Amino acid sequence: MRRQFPSMFSTDQPRGKRRFPTPAPCIVKRTDFHIYVLSGPSQFTPKGSEELPLAYAGLGKRMLNLPDNLLHSETMASVEEEFPKLKTLKGGWMFFKSAGGSGRRKLSIIPTDSEGYSTRLLKTASNNGKNIVFVIPLQEQLSTEPLPYDSAEFAKMPQSTCITCGSQMPLQLLPLHVEECNDILTESESGTSLDEVIEQPNPPNTGMGELSEVCPICLESYPIDVLSFHASTCGEGMDPAHHSDAASMTRTEEMPGPSVQRLPATVSAAWANEVDPRKACQLFREELLERNYECPRLFLSIDLFDAEEETDSSLISFFKMNNVNWAAPLKCRLRGDAAVGQGVNRHVLSMAMQKLKTGFSINLGCAALTSLFEGEMEHRVPSAAAVLRESNLFEMAGRMIGHSFLHGGFGFSGLSVPVVTLLTGGSTDTAASALTLLDCPDLDHRETIGFLKNTQLTAQETTSVTDLCLSWDLPVPTSTNHDWLFQELLSHAVLHRVRQPIKQIRKGLKETGIWPLVSNRPDVHPILFPREKNDELNSQTVIQNIHWPQPKSDSDEDEDDAVPLEKVGLVTGFLRQFIEEASPKVLRDLLKFWVGWELLTTNLEVEVVPSKYPVALTCFLKLKLPSHYQTYEKFHQDLMMALSSISSGFGLV
Repeated sequence: MRRQFPSMFSTDQPRGKRRFPTPAPCIVKRTDFHIYVLSGPSQFTPKGSEELPLAYAGLGKRMLNLPDNLLHSETMASVEEEFPKLKTLKGGWMFFKSAGGSGRRKLSIIPTDSEGYSTRLLKTASNNGKNIVFVIPLQEQLSTEPLPYDSAEFAKMPQSTCITCGSQMPLQLLPLHVEECNDILTESESGTSLDEVIEQPNPPNTGMGELSEVCPICLESYPIDVLSFHASTCGEGMDPAHHSDAASMTRTEEMPGPSVQRLPATVSAAWANEVDPRKACQLFREELLERNYECPRLFLSIDLFDAEEETDSSLISFFKMNNVNWAAPLKCRLRGDAAVGQGVNRHVLSMAMQKLKTGFSINLGCAALTSLFEGEMEHRVPSAAAVLRESNLFEMAGRMIGHSFLHGGFGFSGLSVPVVTLLTGGSTDTAASALTLLDCPDLDHRETIGFLKNTQLTAQETTSVTDLCLSWDLPVPTSTNHDWLFQELLSHAVLHRVRQPIKQIRKGLKETGIWPLVSNRPDVHPILFPREKNDELNSQTVIQNIHWPQPKSDSDEDEDDAVPLEKVGLVTGFLRQFIEEASPKVLRDLLKFWVGWELLTTNLEVEVVPSKYPVALTCFLKLKLPSHYQTYEKFHQDLMMALSSISSGFGLV
């Protein structure tokens, strides 16, 4: 039987009922928490610049790996073990969380449950450890003085050694120590003060062929092996006036990387001290363009046979390029036209500025024509459309305005005065004080805000104003706050909605290199952003800037192609009559045909020649008129026909 049924007679098996197996120990999950300890009570998240000083003080941000089953006392003990300074607090501390978004965000307290702070509660509040949990003292301020390297707060950190002084310290504290250590070493090796180093005389020429170069800051000559050390200290003890004079004599070279022009604080005293703002603008342009004359040129090509949408896309693509030196020489080309020279540049810049005013033929989902600015004349403000901000089109607009101004073009007219104030670096209070109802582009909001000008509001007006106030988190109207509420609503409707577009436009202006002029010369702001009424052309101003043909000498009258003086006087008289009777729009077209853009230019030349139709040499500012005209009607007809061709190119080299 034992052989046939061995399992029944086995003595290894326990007798009786089957016993339960020993249960395996339960594995507790753990979660990584990002804990950020602040030095004192705060309602907002810390700045990025505060993170390193807090880390040196044993505070700041660290990651804690905690079991998911810890209770309140165990959680508090684990945090205080990682941040020993929290043990010294007598007023207590609590956990906080931040609201969503970017930048500095508002902090809100994490409420405790009936048993206090458990890791399960912290997991819920931090989205399973994905969000930062802030620890904030409630009644006290922790010291932010740097701790010694052997403090308990740095015991778990990896250590590193400074190769200069041989000190061992936590790796996180090494960057600050290296800077301090190098400063001490530099002072000890030099054996002199910084003033003595900078004011040291030129090293004598030993005549042994030692190579030397000129310091770009102080313009003194030093050997190559000494120049790097000298350059690291040059300028720290130099007199500011001497430093500015030295910097003004140097020529900036194009450096690799982003080519945003970074001008010295005072490049030259010529434009800064010039009384006439227009002449100061001219001096600044000439100096900036001259310093970048040898830089690689910018090339913009537009096909005249393209559709309007493709032309606008070419302009947008050009001015949206990044890492570009906008002060470099510009060359524009019209494919399909033989014209070259400055006249083509003026024509293209005029086209870009006109598109900036009227809108680009691109469809961003709302209309076939996309306008970057809205509102009525003299009160235009940037559009609040999010797609324009996200596409960086306002930064492109700033580059267009600065680039046109830099190459002698006209400014951007018609902007609201408060917008110009913010664009040029003015304060929000100054801009708000200049607001009017016409600056509000939304007609519904303008009408509702205008109700506050009334002494008594009807029930319907009160409801409209109240709804608008509540939607913008402002108090409802009362009998005593009409004036204050009017200003707050108007500021929100105009300035608040254009804050980001204005920042982008200002960034574009700075990239073109004209910001030193804008920031140092407030009197040039009306030139860069003129009023529409001041930008209008009039007949007398145009006539005064024309150099009319003068009688030729006797030797010239004998030439075969000479035009008789009577015909010259007749044709130029027709031109004068045409200008006197022309509307502002026709005058703009005439100037664009004559010189390439609508900006009034001095030294306009007129010449009467044997030809069939009027011809303009835009590069030389010269208008050639045929001598065969006998009546003003025929002259007017041909000249208007010529003006209608300004958008289709030049036709001449």
